[in-house]
Amino acid sequence: MCQHQPTCPSAEATDREAAKAIACFPEQGWSLLCNGVIVFEDTGELLPDGSSIAPHRGPARHALAA
Repeated sequence: MCQHQPTCPSAEATDREAAKAIACFPEQGWSLLCNGVIVFEDTGELLPDGSSIAPHRGPARHALAA
């Protein structure tokens, strides 16, 4: 699917979020990567096989200061 050189990580790779975005919809909070993964602004992901990955961002910086 990816035409970039070097090719982007596959949807199965652990670094799949490093693929280039081919469509961005910031007003809706998601982007489509060239490997077929949809990434959401909350860091959740929808993989091409229909499986999902729960959001995995760390705590907010202000929460760490408390």
